[in-house]
Amino acid sequence: MEQLNAKGQCLCGSIQITATKISTNIGACHCSSCRQWGGGPLLAVDCGNAVQFSNQKSISIYDSSSWAERGFCSQCGSHLFYRLKHNQQHIMPVGLFEDSKLFNFDHQIFIDEQPEYYCFSNQTHNMTGAEVFAQFAPQD
Repeated sequence: MEQLNAKGQCLCGSIQITATKISTNIGACHCSSCRQWGGGPLLAVDCGNAVQFSNQKSISIYDSSSWAERGFCSQCGSHLFYRLKHNQQHIMPVGLFEDSKLFNFDHQIFIDEQPEYYCFSNQTHNMTGAEVFAQFAPQD
């Protein structure tokens, strides 16, 4: 997995983002939570835990499950991240970052929850929700 440094910001610009180990692979999440959060699938990149935010007081956190939380700008409402609690891994909307030509759409998760009213034409690696949890869920 290729990684790079990337800079970005929320819609209003009050939160600047620096991700020093961002993946170049874009994934789409079709789970019902992501679709409810943003009105459609979440198109995101894995930024690991090497992410810095300016103006952290403007970041609001929603505790969305026992294993993850979602962050957004309290000024403009921009979605900033889906963060795993156990290792602080940040999955972030790709649209926050400046140079979109660096990214490649290559995977989709929770494909079994994708509604029938849309479909991406890209050839991607697809995983069901069960497959995602089996591969990535924290082991007790």
